Amino acid sequence: MSDVTPEADPRKLAEEARDRVRFEEEALDLADQVYRVARRLVSTREEAEDLMQETYARAFRSWRSYTPGTNLRAWLLRILTNLNIDRGRRVQRSPDLQPLEEGDYFLYNKLEEDGGSAEDRVDDRLSQDDAVSALSAVPHDFRDVIVLVDIGDFSYADAAQILEIPIGTVMSRLHRGRRILKRELADRAVGSSV
Repeated sequence: MSDVTPEADPRKLAEEARDRVRFEEEALDLADQVYRVARRLVSTREEAEDLMQETYARAFRSWRSYTPGTNLRAWLLRILTNLNIDRGRRVQRSPDLQPLEEGDYFLYNKLEEDGGSAEDRVDDRLSQDDAVSALSAVPHDFRDVIVLVDIGDFSYADAAQILEIPIGTVMSRLHRGRRILKRELADRAVGSSV
């Protein structure tokens, strides 16, 4: 019988070290994609950087729970969205309860009152910062789904898996989130014309 315990076996330790280095390299290769999603989930660059740093810290601590050969990007984004949800709960954001009955074409209707081509004026009035601000104003449960499906190009099923919610909830939140986002963009475009 050997005096060496399984944990202290040098070959096993070397193999585990190689696995960890491989995991970290693969995870860091996805850093740009993780940051882009983080940037869409929060309102400032600093918050996105903090969220990303927290995501990678948790991923590196939990690297053994990742199953090699599965979707590492989805695994990292699940950590990111869970951290963002936790952050949102800590802040205790309450959704804007304004009614959404005015219709999806509020912006065009408002701009047509002023005359001229509504589409050209929308493009002229909305900057990228306006779009980011409008997205950050969407309550986080809805924003998470918009970011994953519309910006991250995830399927409804992938978004449901990442957020750990039913696919029907993904579709409902996406629909409501898009309506809230349209309202926010409309308010910013109309507000910048004043």
